[in-house]
Amino acid sequence: MGLLSIIRKIKRKEKEMRILMVGLDNSGKTTIVLKINGEDTSVISPTLGFNIKTTTYQKYTLNIWDVGGQRTIRSYWRNYFEQTDGLVWVVDSLDLRGLDDCKMELDNLLKEEKTQNSRRENLKQSIKR
Repeated sequence: MGLLSIIRKIKRKEKEMRILMVGLDNSGKTTIVLKINGEDTSVISPTLGFNIKTTTYQKYTLNIWDVGGQRTIRSYWRNYFEQTDGLVWVVDSLDLRGLDDCKMELDNLLKEEKTQNSRRENLKQSIKR
């Protein structure tokens, strides 16, 4: 997951990429995804579960997975890591009280076995090249 897998896909001429957007609730994930797609952002409700938006950038198709950030949903984030090419962690920098939670959740996310395996696999593949 990340830059190395995206670079590998570009080299292999793959045209489709999966991007995972995660972060605490009300951090702006859905707003970002809608803005990327040129959609209306005047009325946004909390994401329960996930939304998938597909957009085309140059010759590439980006499947952006917008995953809810409520405390009750966070334990399910790990289920979305497989076959993800990139992860975008969204932070609401104006929510000063939530920054500690944000740091803790990001630390937990990076400790997940699935993200570690993915990062190890990216490193192994880049070393082989």
